[in-house]
Amino acid sequence: MGLAIGIIVGGAVTNLVNAIVTNFFNPLIGVITGAAGNLNSLVYKVPFTNIVFGWGALLSAIINFILILFVVYFIFMKLPFIRDMDKKKE
Repeated sequence: MGLAIGIIVGGAVTNLVNAIVTNFFNPLIGVITGAAGNLNSLVYKVPFTNIVFGWGALLSAIINFILILFVVYFIFMKLPFIRDMDKKKE
């Protein structure tokens, strides 16, 4: 039962966090860094080469991961009725 709930909630949390990062954090960090609201446009081009590092997309993915980790941890570890669902009754 807990695994099924975890998969469903995990998918919903992923969609929610993606929307929050895309519509709130990316524009906020974009304003600070001068990327005009789109972190994916932040790149570093190595001088005298054609090598391009997309550090803005990496930063966005890291923010996504941290927020999903935080929300899932909060839901499954801090809410007692969800934490106790899979425990055997004595």
